[in-house]
Amino acid sequence: MNRFFKESEVRERRAEAGKPYYEFLRVPAMSAGLYVLPANSTDPQKPHRQDEIYYVVSGRARMRIIRDETREDRLVTAGSIIYVESGTEHSFHSIEEELAVIVIFAPAETPA
Repeated sequence: MNRFFKESEVRERRAEAGKPYYEFLRVPAMSAGLYVLPANSTDPQKPHRQDEIYYVVSGRARMRIIRDETREDRLVTAGSIIYVESGTEHSFHSIEEELAVIVIFAPAETPA
């Protein structure tokens, strides 16, 4: 199993796949992928069954997280780290620059 990853290679594989999300690691305890959204696009995410950590590699956008009656909306840029609890509504919006985000699911992501 590959244990070392180069961002440039992961970006290339994601582009070849032609999809916004490319999973590059999967083990029972977690999975990880690269999620890329173009500037001015819409993030179609729905709540996930797993906890998530997002690490913004590049870009500029806002992220909205809604849990129960609490609503947060913050600017995210390169270096931002965001935790989203399982079952929580969340999405990126107001994407000013192409957004590239490493996403880590724990345990490994399963279809909704």
